Amino acid sequence: MPDHDPPRSSVPESRNVPKKRTRLSLVWFIPILAAVVGAWVAVTRVLAEGPTITITMKSAEGLEAGKTKIHYNGVDIGTVSKIELSPDHQRVILTAQMAPKTEEFLVADTKFWVVRPRISGANVSGLGTLISGAYIGVEIGSSQEEKRVFAALETPPVITGDIPGRFFTLKTADLGSLDTGTPIYFRRVQVGQVASYALDKDGKDLTVRVFVQAPYDQYVNPNTRFWHASGIDVSLSASGLTVQTQSVLSILIGGVAFETAASEPVLPPAEANAVFTLYANRTEAFNPPPRNPQTYVLNFKESVRGLTVGAPVEFHGIPIGAVTDVRAQIDLKTFEFSVPVTISLDPTRLGVRVVDASAGIDLESMRRRLIDSLIAHGARAQLATGNLLTGSAYVSIDFFPGAPPATVDWSQKPPQIPTTPGQFQSTEATVENIIKKLDKVPFQEIGEDLQKAIAQLNTTLVSAQGTLTSARGTLDNTSALTEPNSSQVQQIGNTLQEVSRAARSLRVLADYLERHPEALLRGKAGEAK
Repeated sequence: MPDHDPPRSSVPESRNVPKKRTRLSLVWFIPILAAVVGAWVAVTRVLAEGPTITITMKSAEGLEAGKTKIHYNGVDIGTVSKIELSPDHQRVILTAQMAPKTEEFLVADTKFWVVRPRISGANVSGLGTLISGAYIGVEIGSSQEEKRVFAALETPPVITGDIPGRFFTLKTADLGSLDTGTPIYFRRVQVGQVASYALDKDGKDLTVRVFVQAPYDQYVNPNTRFWHASGIDVSLSASGLTVQTQSVLSILIGGVAFETAASEPVLPPAEANAVFTLYANRTEAFNPPPRNPQTYVLNFKESVRGLTVGAPVEFHGIPIGAVTDVRAQIDLKTFEFSVPVTISLDPTRLGVRVVDASAGIDLESMRRRLIDSLIAHGARAQLATGNLLTGSAYVSIDFFPGAPPATVDWSQKPPQIPTTPGQFQSTEATVENIIKKLDKVPFQEIGEDLQKAIAQLNTTLVSAQGTLTSARGTLDNTSALTEPNSSQVQQIGNTLQEVSRAARSLRVLADYLERHPEALLRGKAGEAK
């Protein structure tokens, strides 16, 4: 029987299919989720912290990492996170974490400084840090350039950028009592203060920056004068004693005042940061500036004690210049010692107006002719005492008709003006001449002659007394011969009284001369000479 294959069933065959398994187990969801959350927290924290900046300064005294704050208008905008020394150990480097959205504050002209208790000028600041501790102040700049590294200011700025007004620059050779915060006065009203000062690179002058608040800054124009207003300005004139000062505060801490002369033309306000000269006082500030100063030399052969650089030169009591140099020299041929004094004259200060001057006139030639004419009429320079208390001296140019003839050698540079001895030297010479004449008076011979005259006078008085006694005896005899009431008796009596008075006068004169023998030369004391 043939073999036949059994019929195949129509039911599909089943196969073992392996179960699909996920590559990521549920167990990994937790660490992945934690990592995502951590990254989100980190990014959020970085975005919430704001930028990091670096501040360098000389000292970190009073500052502490993690605690010292950065304040702007009383609001915390950052915290110091790290403090370390610079590689050269000369400065301190602070790393600060700023608050979010402070990127626009960190520009090129932003300024940082440490706020501590300070006393400068009329300002007392930072007293709150005695309790809360030091912090870092900031003034936001207006630049568009971003910056992350800053150098802290050594002293905090007195004026911040949000106060209306303008800065001006003053040049002075002496700072005086000025300091940061010293007040600025206009007509005795405080209108600003000194912002800063610095010594110039050449070491000759100082640059002082002052801030004048609005609206008073409009009164500062190119003709405005600034001067030191510290202390008390005392002047004694024909109208009496005058005392001027800006305020009691300026007496204690100093000050700067400014004003424009009423005679000056009205000009537009000066530009910001305009440069002005800071004068020593108001008088110097309003002296007219020299227009054509001329230099001359005065050669004195006397002591110039009390004469200093800057001493005035006066003509008929009117200041026309100042002393610019005082030196000493010796002539090696004659070994004569002298003191040449250099002066600078400004004839415009005399207030003399030149009239009828033609257009082509030679002013230099006219000036020489004028000076030659003055000297020909006796104009001479002389040392004079300006103050008896201080001993200060000045140069006085005046007319001395009895002065010896002199001329000016215009070939010398500078030309020399002739001088005459000063008042003190003239008085000393007069006293010396009187002493020499007194030395020639023979006081010893006069005394001996006076003693002889007194002895002779005593002899004369004795003789007069004898004569008087004889006269009385004669009178007695005559009385016996004449009647008591006769005219002869009366005449004799009058004669005897006159003789008696003369004898008394001689006795008084002899006694006075014995006590005061110098009366023969000077006369009796109290009598007109």
